[in-house]
Amino acid sequence: MRILHTMLRVGHLDRSIAFYTGVLGMSLLRRNDYPEGKFTLAFVGYGQEPGGFELELTHNWGVEKYEIGTGYGHVAIEVDDAAKACDAARALGGKVSREAGPMKHGTTVIAFVEDPDGYKIEFIQKRAR
Repeated sequence: MRILHTMLRVGHLDRSIAFYTGVLGMSLLRRNDYPEGKFTLAFVGYGQEPGGFELELTHNWGVEKYEIGTGYGHVAIEVDDAAKACDAARALGGKVSREAGPMKHGTTVIAFVEDPDGYKIEFIQKRAR
């Protein structure tokens, strides 16, 4: 068994695709419209299919906003330098909600950005080996 993807419901699909591809450097892997169900699925990620982790962006036609809820946490992405990743995201229009620094009660350097719908994306800085 393996994890295939995580699904996020988004209010504006093109805006979300632009964030994940333009700000976070993912690729649009595939996009399919389902007219009978009135929804579109777009899959973004790093690397080639199959075997890589993907985000499924689900856009239900006519729905522009969702409540994220208290159960959702974040999607984590490993980066070489969390501060530089924040600077790059900010320069491309991303919203940094927590600047790079050590996590509470630990030493791992983390930061957070938010996608256009408010979902948190955590940058985890690679540890020196």
